[in-house]
Amino acid sequence: MAGHSKWHNIMHRKGSQDAVRSGLFTKLAREITMAAKLGDPNPDNNPRLRVAILNARKNSMPNDNIKRAIEKASGGNTENYESVRYEGYGPDSVPVIVEALTDNPRRTVPEIRNIFSKNGGNMGEEGSVAFLFTRAGLIFYPPGVAENEDTMTEIIMETGADDLETSPDGYIVKTKPDDFMAVQKALADKLGEPEKAELTWIPNMPMDLDDTAYARLEKLIYALDANDDVQKVITAAS
Repeated sequence: MAGHSKWHNIMHRKGSQDAVRSGLFTKLAREITMAAKLGDPNPDNNPRLRVAILNARKNSMPNDNIKRAIEKASGGNTENYESVRYEGYGPDSVPVIVEALTDNPRRTVPEIRNIFSKNGGNMGEEGSVAFLFTRAGLIFYPPGVAENEDTMTEIIMETGADDLETSPDGYIVKTKPDDFMAVQKALADKLGEPEKAELTWIPNMPMDLDDTAYARLEKLIYALDANDDVQKVITAAS
């Protein structure tokens, strides 16, 4: 299976964003609560909750926090959060997708628009940049999980995954969005839990930026990440 380094770049960049994200545990807890509220509170029966818990643990979220987030879903006064997507262009015309969970879109929309505007960008309508990306699932495993690339390829072919990228950092398995949960569970049964798993957006034509342009883009990313409602920021920068 062919490798695509852009997937690794996305995962690496996402990890860098998470490391500096303001209020990361609060955002992780919100996703856990919503996943438990919309499905079964048992992660074995709720793929979305299973992934939410996995990503929380990989970000060193304490088990007590995870437990409280799940229990909160059964409370009668739990906020009703809505999954929303915002799109636009950052500085240097870099396409940007912002995924958020909000209990008040009327509040969040102007906040996100203002962040774009103040950081050299411009927020557009939904669909204005999504066509420049492909929606996919990405599942990351460290290099020692399989004997070699051939073995890993055989394993993922049995799960229905689309593709595999291999690098010294490990393996990134790509799936179709509808297959993501099933493939993630099949891989977990064979290899154990992955280092990271997420549904994301892959740029169809990644953009190479010089250091100055990337610094401008990072300023926008950090400002968006600092918003309490923002869960994920994806750009077309390579």
